Amino acid sequence: MSFSGKYQLESQENFEPFMKTIGLSDEMIEKGKDIKSISEIEQNGDHFKVTVTTGPKVMVNTFTVGQESELEMLTGEKAKGVVRLEGNKLKVTLKGMDSVTEMVDANTLVTTATLGGMVYKRTSKRM
Repeated sequence: MSFSGKYQLESQENFEPFMKTIGLSDEMIEKGKDIKSISEIEQNGDHFKVTVTTGPKVMVNTFTVGQESELEMLTGEKAKGVVRLEGNKLKVTLKGMDSVTEMVDANTLVTTATLGGMVYKRTSKRM
């Protein structure tokens, strides 16, 4: 199943406590909590370009599965990691945070980020 497409955030769980855990300010959390971000994924074989637009903030990450890449994290900080593709899941660990992005069906993208015991889950639907 191809990840390519444009997805709009539909729901999220544990947004505020997770963002506090990773160090975002209360002001940033308040600004971001109700914005329906748009994720656009371009997949060409093992090469990916992921653009996430949240209000005025645009985050772009490009990577090739299995190769070390520098990726921008939710905090804006950059970290190196290797993205793995396991079935319909993209997995990466950056600075102790595990992230799994899964195509649960042809129109639903679920991203789960885990840091320590804190889990943040976001569900997006194809536009």
